[in-house]
Amino acid sequence: MGSDVGTEPPGPPEPDSGILRVFGRQLKRFRLRAGLERAEFGARTGYSASTIAAFEQGRRVPPPRFIDVADGLLDAGGILQEMKEEVARAQYPAFFRDAARLEAEAVELHVYANQAVPGLLQTREYAQAVFRMMRPPLDDATVDERVEGRISRQGFFTRRPTPLATFVIDESVLKRPIGGHQVLRGQLEHLLLTGHTRTVDVQIMPLDREENAGLAGPFTLIETGDGQRIAYVEVQSASRLLTERASVRSLETKYSSLRAQALTPHESMAYVEKLLGEV
Repeated sequence: MGSDVGTEPPGPPEPDSGILRVFGRQLKRFRLRAGLERAEFGARTGYSASTIAAFEQGRRVPPPRFIDVADGLLDAGGILQEMKEEVARAQYPAFFRDAARLEAEAVELHVYANQAVPGLLQTREYAQAVFRMMRPPLDDATVDERVEGRISRQGFFTRRPTPLATFVIDESVLKRPIGGHQVLRGQLEHLLLTGHTRTVDVQIMPLDREENAGLAGPFTLIETGDGQRIAYVEVQSASRLLTERASVRSLETKYSSLRAQALTPHESMAYVEKLLGEV
């Protein structure tokens, strides 16, 4: 889904309704109450004093693992953990946050990708390679935050009840060695593993198809628990959530054509296995 090719601009994350500043103030209050200097608190949580300062000042997004450790270490009584979900959304660029929220609530998700492996299916190494090739370049801290945000989205597959997800991926994506051949091999193995999951269908769109309904670019279809159907499209940091029924129906029709034109899920997994033998 959106932001999968990492088109977000460089620099620190934009504040999301002030949630980073609110979290930072609470973190500092509990740290001071515990009588810990930043250096000592950082040593206990595995971060430098300067990183703790960045968390407290709302300049960096604290990862979920840090929030869990900090809540227990500072005896915060769950207050820091209660903000974890909202804080996590600040890992995404502003243009993607609404889509990330809808993705996390979806009961069905359908993705067409022709530029990179969809973010929900990316390995950590592949995601790192995607973000590190951005131009203008992203700084290391932003790359780390974006990767953590992308990997955390994959909790989508462990929700209960498990959402239904289908993916149509252009064959060219699987032949593009982003990050090198070892990274690509790991990505193909992960794709094969996920594609055999009972609630996930992965289909490959061969390059030799004479008909391809997806030439206008990637998109995502989302269905929420209350039956709302939404489409998400993105290009070069510009994104749109489409809710008008005619617009969504048009992309639903396009996606149906793409699934019919692509290899079946079984054929697609066989093709990925074949590619693994060639990488």
